[in-house]
Amino acid sequence: MRIEVRIEEGVTEPKLVIIADRMTDELSDLVRRLSGGEVTALAGFRGEEAKLIGEEDIIRVYASEGKVFAVTDDGEYRLRLRLYELEDRLPSRSFVRISNAEIVNIKKVRGFDLSLAGTICVSLSNGETTYASRRYVSKIKQILGL
Repeated sequence: MRIEVRIEEGVTEPKLVIIADRMTDELSDLVRRLSGGEVTALAGFRGEEAKLIGEEDIIRVYASEGKVFAVTDDGEYRLRLRLYELEDRLPSRSFVRISNAEIVNIKKVRGFDLSLAGTICVSLSNGETTYASRRYVSKIKQILGL
C-alpha cells in the first residue's frame, strides 16, 4: 500500500482519499479504524465510477440476473455483495427483506397497500412501487405492528 501526504496552505480540515481498484476487507477495516466506528457505507459502481453510498441514502436493494443493485435518489449502483450479505450488514431497524430478491429501507417507504390478497404493495419515496412476496408478509406486518 502506498501512502501519500500532501500539505496545502488554506486547508481547514484534513481529507483522506483512498484510491483502489476494488473494496477489500483490508480497506473496510482501514476505513472502520480511521472513522472510529462501524462502516455505514457500501461501495457502489456505475460504469467506471465507484462511490461510497451511505446506508441512509439507500431506498432499496435488489437482485436481478445474478447481480445486486442499490437504488438511491442519485440513481442505481451495482454492488459487489450478495443479498444475504447485505441483509446481515444493513441494520435491521431500518432495512427489511420483502422478497427473495429485494430489501427495502423502511425509512424510505411512503406506504403499504394491504388490500391485495396475500401480498403487500410497497410505495417508495422515489415514486416506485414494489411488492412483498407472501413468504415475507408476516415479517413485514410484525415490524409494522399489524
